[in-house]
Amino acid sequence: MMDQFKVYLQLGFEHISDVGAYDHMLFIITLCAFYAWKDWKKILILVTAFTIGHSITLALSALDIISVPQQLVETLIPITIFLTAIHNVSVNRENYLKRKIMLNYLLALFFGFIHGMGFSNFFKALSGGESIVGELFAFNIGLEIGQILIVVMFFTLYFVLDKLFGIKDRDWNLFISGAGAGVSLIMILNAIL
Repeated sequence: MMDQFKVYLQLGFEHISDVGAYDHMLFIITLCAFYAWKDWKKILILVTAFTIGHSITLALSALDIISVPQQLVETLIPITIFLTAIHNVSVNRENYLKRKIMLNYLLALFFGFIHGMGFSNFFKALSGGESIVGELFAFNIGLEIGQILIVVMFFTLYFVLDKLFGIKDRDWNLFISGAGAGVSLIMILNAIL
């Protein structure tokens, strides 16, 4: 039982840390670009909201409760990155962060639903079906660990660059969000052509 947990934990971690899964990494990085490295509490809530949405649809898809055509999911995932990037640069950050309930959390939850569907076929192919709840739990924990490492590396880089060069939050957001929007547009075109 513990060996099975370790296997699915490792599979989840490897899936998110795989360079071939850059769409998920790009989404997480673009999602975090809106925040300064000092906003770690907000970032933790944001990533958790994404993980909750991701986990729910991964479970529903893996259990065959919902089914969405893979082509549609492959198109929607880069659209989530593009919309996140546009949101990041179109909102006044200072005024936005003063609100009690931020749209970013709801967007992260909703976009997590879409990204969870993207992993469902991969997970179904791996699952032995004997203990799908345990497999899902271990896989999602592995994904979350990988996701947190991506966030930590992103904000460590941001922190170092800020201390060395005094990067303005707005400039960092524009650079990262612009890169996310550009790459996601290429991904959208590849998905629909």
